[in-house]
Amino acid sequence: MFKKILAISLCLVLCASLCGCGYEYFDLDLESTYTREFAGTELNVYNWGEYISDGSEGCMDVNREFERLTGIKVNYTTFESNETMYSQLKNGGVSYDIIVPSDYMIARLKSEDMLTKIDTSALSNYKYIDDSYKGLYFDETEEYTVPYNVGMVGIIYNSALIDEPEHSWKALWDEKYRNMSLNFNNPRDGFMTAQKLLGYSVNSTNLDEWDKACELLKDGKDVLQSYVMDEIYGKLETGEAAIGPYYAGDYLVMLEVNPNLRFFYPEEGTNIFIDSICIPKCVENYEAALAYINFLLEPDIALANAEYIGYATPHTAVMNNPDYCYYQDEILYPKEEDIPNVEYYHDIPESVRMHYENLWLDLKLY
Repeated sequence: MFKKILAISLCLVLCASLCGCGYEYFDLDLESTYTREFAGTELNVYNWGEYISDGSEGCMDVNREFERLTGIKVNYTTFESNETMYSQLKNGGVSYDIIVPSDYMIARLKSEDMLTKIDTSALSNYKYIDDSYKGLYFDETEEYTVPYNVGMVGIIYNSALIDEPEHSWKALWDEKYRNMSLNFNNPRDGFMTAQKLLGYSVNSTNLDEWDKACELLKDGKDVLQSYVMDEIYGKLETGEAAIGPYYAGDYLVMLEVNPNLRFFYPEEGTNIFIDSICIPKCVENYEAALAYINFLLEPDIALANAEYIGYATPHTAVMNNPDYCYYQDEILYPKEEDIPNVEYYHDIPESVRMHYENLWLDLKLY
């Protein structure tokens, strides 16, 4: 897995591995008070891979800091797509107290009564969430979500292997990049690359448009080296592949490993997403979940996560901190005139969802 070094401004202690001992805890400046009322209980957290500062290479281990502070044991597991997370919740058998789905999946979970309301009045640090990320379409009443990260999808390429491509989704179909090109290994993002190129909405309910997008993906399959998710890190960082779409925050992580990588937002437009912290209906430790969410909103903790993950943050104390390593970064926080034409994914009718999921299976077998 691929980790980020926390900025020097946050390195309040030396990395324990350098002095031959175990992890050394950070001297945290916390704004809220945390009790040990629930010490000895467990909290099950289900999050994306590479989506929390984990103590590697001298950075803060957020879960360990929370455990030390509260005595609550954090059982932390990861998923690689919203659909995987949804299936785990739907099939039952495992109980989670915290999940971090994306906007459109939150809308689906809400519609299927799979979320528990979050008492934001119990979150003293909720005040740090920027108002522009509150009350959005997937949680208009601000009852089910606490925004965690914000991102947009673009195209990453290796300037040492290929010349700068046309700033278009067409690049993924370009014969010049045969066996050097990648695409997403999940249907929503994969279809988006074709839908934007065709001028369609990513939320289309026209089955014919999904069919045409699938045909376009089939036409480009011979050019592709493979479909990937987090595997894109190794492929682009090592030069095994030369170009592929991924999330802007992950590009910044890869850039630290390979300075030859470059990034652009395609001219046809792209997806913007908000991943938010939610409490599922199967929660077993609600009060501990609230404490964990509030802890993640602590300015010190939010900064550690924002610098480790590399995504744009909805946290005002981080955004306005000049010591934040991505402060005013033009990729994460483009100027208004440079913001690409963006579109959120929405939860779409089940009949359409089943149709594109079947098309995706057909594409992968094609």
